[in-house]
Amino acid sequence: MSADASSSGLPSDDFYDVEDFVWNNEGEGLPKRDRCTELLDLVKNGNRAFRENQMEEAIKCYTKASNIQPSNPVILSNRCTAYVRISEFLKQRTPTDSEYRPLNGLDPTIHAELALKDATRLVDLRSNSVKSYILKADALILLEKYDLAREVILSGLQVDPLSNALQVSLQKLEKAAASLTQGCRGKPERSDDFDCTLCLKLLFEPVTTACGHSFCRSCLFRAMDCSNKCPLCRTVLFINPRTCSISVTLNNIIQRNFPEDYAERKSDHESLTNFGYDLLPLFVMDVVLPCQKVLLNIFEPRYRLMVRRIMEGNRRMGMVILDSTTGFPAEFGCEVEITECDPLPDGRFYLEVEGRRRFRIINCWDQDGYRVASVEWVQDILPANRPKEQVDLQEMANNAAKYAQFWIRRAKQAAWQDRRRLAELFHAEAMMPTANDPELFSFWLAGLSNRRPPERLELLFIRDTKERISRGLIYMRDAEQGCQVQ
Repeated sequence: MSADASSSGLPSDDFYDVEDFVWNNEGEGLPKRDRCTELLDLVKNGNRAFRENQMEEAIKCYTKASNIQPSNPVILSNRCTAYVRISEFLKQRTPTDSEYRPLNGLDPTIHAELALKDATRLVDLRSNSVKSYILKADALILLEKYDLAREVILSGLQVDPLSNALQVSLQKLEKAAASLTQGCRGKPERSDDFDCTLCLKLLFEPVTTACGHSFCRSCLFRAMDCSNKCPLCRTVLFINPRTCSISVTLNNIIQRNFPEDYAERKSDHESLTNFGYDLLPLFVMDVVLPCQKVLLNIFEPRYRLMVRRIMEGNRRMGMVILDSTTGFPAEFGCEVEITECDPLPDGRFYLEVEGRRRFRIINCWDQDGYRVASVEWVQDILPANRPKEQVDLQEMANNAAKYAQFWIRRAKQAAWQDRRRLAELFHAEAMMPTANDPELFSFWLAGLSNRRPPERLELLFIRDTKERISRGLIYMRDAEQGCQVQ
């Protein structure tokens, strides 16, 4: 990448040029003699590349030199200057240039952050150098942190009050801040330049791709569920939700200029990720019981979108089975919580979910390809004001818990050659709830033996804890005898 634009933040070319490296034998952290020549050559090659406007090559040379001598102020100063030059060059590019001559590599904000990191170290090493303060202020200006930049320039003026370079930088900074304040007083005109070309709304959490196009983060990854190419120019994109960051500068511009529209977009986004107490996105696949652990491989684009939104919210969804007679989700289902989420490079998700509580669907509708339901939470009808029945229920649960522990031990012995079944039994044993909560315990008990989906669905319908415990015991005895009651 060549940067043929001149600096706008530094007062003179002397402060914006790189320094020649001079070897000396004093100081700490110096390399061995046999690496001296290598270090000098790296800095010399970096300076040559810088003066030929080959900034990326210059940064590579400076970085290799910094690995040999990490705390050398000349190397840090030269690399910081190169980062500043690239960041300014990228910021000065017009939208037309970005559209027709896209560049690969880091965005100007990342370069400015790297420059700030080097400049901060440089100020610590050269606290009496005017150039150190100018470089740090320049990096902060590129990050639009004008107040901090002003503090850095004032700190430099304490070191050298007569520095004309710092005075000029302060005047330019105040002029830029004043023009920015004046520009923000009047309400800016909304144009489609700040709209996402996918949803046709104001950009929210914008992501700028390597090919130079900007989209809402959620819109881009929704499009990439179907193809890993840019929706506009069809360039192949190698990004994923875990490593991709939003464009800080563009996001700040949008928030500052269109606060009301941005607040509305944020509210819309939160409504998609935080569904509310009685609203659940539905994963239509199988019947899950409370206290049951299930592994899922999410590959359909609609469910990949749903999982991304769930992971930004409360990590919970509903699991239901499709009713074969009506073609709609069954009336009862179970809320599950995503306990582990492993995004794969091809966009799929590998999930581990655990059943939490059951619900009944009141109303159901489609949203962006997947189902969302309004639900009511269901509990068993417990004997009220009947102490004897409550005592009997608790005693039944305690006896069933003892039998379940005995049954699991026998099942482990019988399945000692079946690793998969052994793993299931160990997981089930780890998920065992206390018998002091008979309702939750009854679901765990009934799920110990692998039952068919219609039988598990019937367990969700039952609102009598005693009956569910009884069925669980029957299922366990049938499984132990190697038969199954129809």
